[in-house]
Amino acid sequence: MTRLGLDHHGDLPAPIPDPRAVTVGQVHLGLGAFHRAHQAVYTADAMVRSGENHWGIAAFTQRSGRAARRLAPQGGVYTVVEKGPDAQPARLIGSVREALDGSGDADVIARLCDPAVRVVTLTVTEKGYRHDPVTRQLALDSPDIAADLAGRAPHTVPAILATALARRSALGNAPLTVISCDNLPENGRLLHRLVAQYADAAGLTLDDAHRFPSTVVDRIVPATTDADIAALERAHGAHDAAPVLCEPFRQWVIENDFAGPVPAWSAAGASYVDDATPWELMKLRVLNASHSILAYVGLRSGHRRISDAVADPTLEQICRRFIDEDVAPVVDAPTGVTVSEYGDQVLRRFANRALPHTTLQVAADGSQKIGPRLLDTVRDGATGGRRAHWAVLGIAAWALHVVDPIDADGTPTVLDDPRAGDLVACVAGLATPQAVRRLLSDTRFVGDLADDTDFVDTAVAYATALHRGGIAALASEVSL
Repeated sequence: MTRLGLDHHGDLPAPIPDPRAVTVGQVHLGLGAFHRAHQAVYTADAMVRSGENHWGIAAFTQRSGRAARRLAPQGGVYTVVEKGPDAQPARLIGSVREALDGSGDADVIARLCDPAVRVVTLTVTEKGYRHDPVTRQLALDSPDIAADLAGRAPHTVPAILATALARRSALGNAPLTVISCDNLPENGRLLHRLVAQYADAAGLTLDDAHRFPSTVVDRIVPATTDADIAALERAHGAHDAAPVLCEPFRQWVIENDFAGPVPAWSAAGASYVDDATPWELMKLRVLNASHSILAYVGLRSGHRRISDAVADPTLEQICRRFIDEDVAPVVDAPTGVTVSEYGDQVLRRFANRALPHTTLQVAADGSQKIGPRLLDTVRDGATGGRRAHWAVLGIAAWALHVVDPIDADGTPTVLDDPRAGDLVACVAGLATPQAVRRLLSDTRFVGDLADDTDFVDTAVAYATALHRGGIAALASEVSL
């Protein structure tokens, strides 16, 4: 079978614009499936609508070179396959003009200093920011940050950006717009702070003209399997080693704070706003938080996929009560939207059985996610004199996953978390209830809530019930 490429694409229409007519104007860090299903699609559509073909993407992998090795032989071209109601036909995307291994010898700094580059986007996941998720400050004690500060070629995102921005200014090149596309509160302001903290520690000078707008990104993009690749090959007559599957829905909200020109993303459906905070809070506290609840409780209920978990009446009720009773009272939705309506839309999207999004996949990296998704809702509820019981339940299920990580079959599995060493050490040698109590009484993981006795006691009770008797025992404990 012919390999997908610039001249070979089976019965799929050729990508528009023609990739061979596109030059690089932006760099992306974190060449994964989400970027290829989201920002790269917006950029392709923006170039088509504006006629500006100088916004091609030089995309760098971060943790491994696997995606680059798959894309490079295809000239950066790949297929986007929408799944579910209202899905559009499969299409080829040609906006990624360079697919490079950022974990190897690829010179990310040099590409970032190219005068033709005006925009940087990032999808490096929460752990890629090398910050303490509780204090939201740069983790200067991280071995990788320390190694960068000791003089090795920059490896971490804060080091790469600080070094490149300082060098770019020294060369007299135009400032960059640096756009975080990861699920973190005030992601632009957070990234700016971390880069500035690294620069201070490294003795680098940063130009205030560089801009870091905050954003909200949304599209469900499950991992692509070998079976997906084989099915696509049979359907279209070309072998694509790097396709992406996704839902039809997509959203991109960007603060209108740019250092210079950017692609015509608004013409492709992105929304430019003065303040992304209302959109960000609603997505983090409703969509991302519900995702986590479904993952952690769903694993204990034997649900392999998110769509299976949300189809469970008990789990669906937990999510709806979490949204209506815990989140809606403390989050101000953007104008024209209500939290409950948004929650209904989210749960319908999660129910899309055409998307094989697994509970175990969503459960990964929990220590980086529970703060903005669940702990902050508990804190905001307490400020208003309310106990966010459903958010506490989600935190309890996360803690149980740390103490006793299992897959959907109930088989023990390795905890997938960047702080796994600290988490496992915290609970080592303790029985489940005591381990959960120790974990949730540690300020390193839950911040000031570690001193809230009612929070800890309630979470321990929920985790114990879930561990002892699964969803039935939990339902009894929370009076569903």
